[in-house]
Amino acid sequence: MDVQWLLVCHGLVTLLVVVSFLCGQWPIFQGTPIERIHNFIIYGAYDYFLRFVGIVCGTKGTNAILSVESFCCDRPNPILQVIYLAIIGGTYYCIVKSSFSYIPGYYLSEVHRYTSWLAVGVGLLLFVLTSFADPGTVKPENVSQYISAYPYDNIIYFEKECSTCKILKPARSKHCSICNRCVARFDHHCGWMNNCIGERNTGYFMAFLLWHFLICIYGTVAIGLVLAGRIKELRVVDILTVYYGIDNSFRSLTPHIVQWVLGAYNTQLLLMVFLAVVSLLLAGFFGYHAQLCLTNTTTNETFKWQDYISWQKKLHEAKASAAALKASISGMSSEKKPSPESKWRSFFRRSPLEDVEVVKNNVYDKGCFQNICEIVFPLSTRPSFSRAKLKSS
Repeated sequence: MDVQWLLVCHGLVTLLVVVSFLCGQWPIFQGTPIERIHNFIIYGAYDYFLRFVGIVCGTKGTNAILSVESFCCDRPNPILQVIYLAIIGGTYYCIVKSSFSYIPGYYLSEVHRYTSWLAVGVGLLLFVLTSFADPGTVKPENVSQYISAYPYDNIIYFEKECSTCKILKPARSKHCSICNRCVARFDHHCGWMNNCIGERNTGYFMAFLLWHFLICIYGTVAIGLVLAGRIKELRVVDILTVYYGIDNSFRSLTPHIVQWVLGAYNTQLLLMVFLAVVSLLLAGFFGYHAQLCLTNTTTNETFKWQDYISWQKKLHEAKASAAALKASISGMSSEKKPSPESKWRSFFRRSPLEDVEVVKNNVYDKGCFQNICEIVFPLSTRPSFSRAKLKSS
């Protein structure tokens, strides 16, 4: 029993660490212990580790750690791709070894042995397509077409030259310091894919997230049905009610069935919990990117809009403060003394700073349908893109 509770505690701690690491910066977790754990994992733990290495190994050890960090974070490398393949392969191997002996079972037919292979195969195919597809590299040969396809909005994008590539930067593009290239409709650099997510492979990336979410749901439900089938085949409920005299109710049977599953099928249960947790994380990540796609916005642009709106609010607040100060000075200098304002009225009076509202004018948002079409059929793959090249030439 102690080992079972140890496994449960280990799973809960692992869930807390994974959620804090991946989702700690989300607005919903601001000011919570999850955000503090995230900051410690990302910043504090690494600083303490560097100090420890510096004390034990000196400057050479610190420089070695920094060089490894530069290789992992500042240059293209397949480390996370290998980790992804290890997770997929290891998880599927554990499922085959622990659960395939019960398929076919009471609730599952033999076809699930083959559909699982198909599901994992499609996931790996989407992984390869996303990793090795051109994200939309901006070159001197196609820069004029991309400028025509994505005009400058003169709000967050202005006409300027890339200081590294020495070519004009189309709107919505960004120079990736890791890949060392300009990418059209740049979203972010994905370490798991070892590739940028841009104009030409965002569709593959969204399909990858959605498919892996469905795989995790499928695996969770399938393992759950395997366990339910074993409970039915071994007549666990009948044994508990007839031989042990336990009341035949959900509330009475649940603790005993859970205890039995933890003791007899703990591997399957841990796999089911792991897949369920990963499916929740993938659902959140897919939902976030789906909302960006529906509004024709990229991750890079969300930060640009945040900076722009913050700057505009500060500008409006400064103007409102200056106007309020000017009004108060003119009121003090006037000969006629204004009637004193009620304290309650002045308390509930709305500050002019609260009326500041900045409108996000996204000129690239063409409606949900056209935005989705732009993801599924990138602009650079359409005939109009080639015609723009002929006109520019």
